[in-house]
Amino acid sequence: MVAYLFPGQGSQKIGMGAELFDDFKELTDIADDILGYSIRALCLEGPDERLNNTRFTQPALYVVNALSYLRLLAEGRARPDYVAGHSLGEYNALLAAESFDFATGLKMVKKRGELMGQAYGGGMAAVGGLEEKEVHDVLREHGFDSISVANLNSPSQIVVSGPREDVERAKDAFQAANVRMYTVLQVSGAFHSPYMEPAQREFAAFTDGLAIKAPTIPVIANVTARPYRAERVADTLITQISSTVRWSETIRYLMGKGEEEFLQVGPGHVLTSLTRSIRRNAEPLIVTEEQEEREARQWVAATAIPARTPASAPAGSTAPTPAPTQTRARIPAPAAERIPVPAPTAERIPAPAPQPAAARTILATDLGSASFKREYGLRYACLTGGMYRGIASPELVVAVGKAGMLGFLGTAGQRPERVDDDIRFLKRHLSGGEAYGLNLVHDPGHPEREDALVDLYLRHEIRTVEASAFIAMTPALIRYRLTGLRRDAAGHVVPRGRVIAKVSRPEVARAFLSPAPARIVEQLLAQGRVTANEAELAREVPVADDLCLEADSGGHTDQGVALALMPAMRRLRDDITAQRGYRQRVRLGAAGGIGTPDAAAACFLMGADFLTTGSINQCTVEAGTSEQVKDLLQDINIQDTGYAPAGDMFEYGARVQVLKRGVLFPARANKLYELYKRHDALEQLDASTAEQLQSRYFKKSFAEVYAEVRAHHPQREIDKAEKDPKHKMALVFKWYFAHATRQALSGSDEGRVDFQVQCGPALGAFNQWVKGTALEDWRRRHVADINQRILDEAAALMGRRLAAVGTE
Repeated sequence: MVAYLFPGQGSQKIGMGAELFDDFKELTDIADDILGYSIRALCLEGPDERLNNTRFTQPALYVVNALSYLRLLAEGRARPDYVAGHSLGEYNALLAAESFDFATGLKMVKKRGELMGQAYGGGMAAVGGLEEKEVHDVLREHGFDSISVANLNSPSQIVVSGPREDVERAKDAFQAANVRMYTVLQVSGAFHSPYMEPAQREFAAFTDGLAIKAPTIPVIANVTARPYRAERVADTLITQISSTVRWSETIRYLMGKGEEEFLQVGPGHVLTSLTRSIRRNAEPLIVTEEQEEREARQWVAATAIPARTPASAPAGSTAPTPAPTQTRARIPAPAAERIPVPAPTAERIPAPAPQPAAARTILATDLGSASFKREYGLRYACLTGGMYRGIASPELVVAVGKAGMLGFLGTAGQRPERVDDDIRFLKRHLSGGEAYGLNLVHDPGHPEREDALVDLYLRHEIRTVEASAFIAMTPALIRYRLTGLRRDAAGHVVPRGRVIAKVSRPEVARAFLSPAPARIVEQLLAQGRVTANEAELAREVPVADDLCLEADSGGHTDQGVALALMPAMRRLRDDITAQRGYRQRVRLGAAGGIGTPDAAAACFLMGADFLTTGSINQCTVEAGTSEQVKDLLQDINIQDTGYAPAGDMFEYGARVQVLKRGVLFPARANKLYELYKRHDALEQLDASTAEQLQSRYFKKSFAEVYAEVRAHHPQREIDKAEKDPKHKMALVFKWYFAHATRQALSGSDEGRVDFQVQCGPALGAFNQWVKGTALEDWRRRHVADINQRILDEAAALMGRRLAAVGTE
């Protein structure tokens, strides 16, 4: 079961609806005629002062919400089981439930915005950290009878409304009550308070005579937090202007009805964040039919408003009654003759073959684990991995986050100062509750780098990390995991920082599925880096919340096979969960080789709770690598990658998968490793080989390379090299790996043959999938778009395949 939620004022932003106006030109033209100005220009160009003006904000949000809903239907999404909208968004909920048509709704919203925009002298303030009763107590104890509760957004986020002077004076009273936040909002009116009753009366006169019908699906009202009653649709909507928005109770009511998915339809992520908070901190509200009936009678008596019978509902009806066919509101699934939906062209991935009539409708949002999406605040069970040296750039992570997915910033090899700047960028651009995370790569030669990153993550309160390339648990990783562990009200251990671990070996998976090693916990406790309470709680939770099973892929790889990894790791996970008695099961995702809808569908059919894509993302506009690298990558096929030693784990013999077409890096890197295995010092190399390395590989002498090594490595490494010639040789050889990466990232033309580009065959498969379309050119590839396309087609593919089982 699914509920669609429509946002209200506060979710507007310049640029909203950019992808919608062309697809729904007929409705856009209708909006322009009703409003008397261009809705496209308002939404895309602003300026901010105009878009944030209530009389313009409300029509703009109504139109964008409505077109967003139509887009979902056009993409094949089924109608929801319930709908609700926050304040202004309730008009979109009723529109989706066919209580009126698009034009009628827009006329009402236009009038509503004008009336509310005329309000002056009022004010509102957001109160954080107090429950409803506590807010009322503060107002009563300090004599603020003029202030009322306007919005109950979540159990601990409430908005109050009243005369502006009183709202501003109340700040001291609330701060004395130790509120977490008291912020006076930039509004001119005391919205959703008794001060709006004059506007409400004028709005009621305006709506008299409009065709407002009974909803065809349940709409949860702001005023009552219960479904609209057929005979009270117009009256309930009118009353909303001066009544409290009971949003927290609305979500709790839907939770009590068994809703498992809540989907925000419209710009921003405000309702997604509020819903996540409500589900985390409140219990479902179980309401019987008898109780609902009793509450409805009490509400009618209290409001004393005579019922206005809906156009299509018999008087006294309490259940949603569809309107007659000839007067049905015009927002069912779009029909081609009324609402043009563009057909696929060369600008898009070719559409899948027509579905059989019996094909089951599966959508991209249906794929993966519902609990995984809920806990991370995602629309799609799709992650993008944190590629080395900022290839997974801040811009890439922002694009992914805004699309309802989870991106990891590539921090490996980056200076802490650069990572700090990137985190601040993410916080500025993902301030609406969108998900994001940071990569934490195991660095066995430099544990201090791990420590520095964890310090930074904790200081910035980073909630999610991707742990990569770990072969054992480290103090830095465990410190991140344990910091902030606490028990919730139910007695469950709750971590502050989530860990999604990428693994390909059972022994590493076992370590992440187990509690933190006691010896590391004791060490951290002795150093004062975790508290005694955190150390105690560490025994009850695994190191990782979720595991991403990495099959053969770009970068570090064990050349695993997804078909073998998933069942083996699932059994291991289930065994350890049973042994340890964990309350929550660690979820299993899939990574490696995912570059086409077929691969994504296969992973989900094997039971993957989520996917992580990698190689395909570095050949996009947002990826932080050079254009020269992207030019090379957009043309490769599945056979154009190979294996080379991993520079960061050179001495261990670890390998990475890299680009081999058009470059010499894999051959040269493998030769360096073979030389390292056979010799104990640079001086043991024969003259011809030494000359080849210095003149053709390094283009510098060994002495010059070592001078650079001395300048960039900690003194302990240099001291070891002075005593151990083999270690010195390893440092000199490893310089080439770092140099080859720098050449690729900078796009050095003269160093092109030495480019180190970590990449797997998934990108070759993707290139073949998009061949002959606009996406053949990487300059048309945007990271959120290509992942969305893969998920959409994977869902359609699964529906067709399931429908065809046993018929071919």
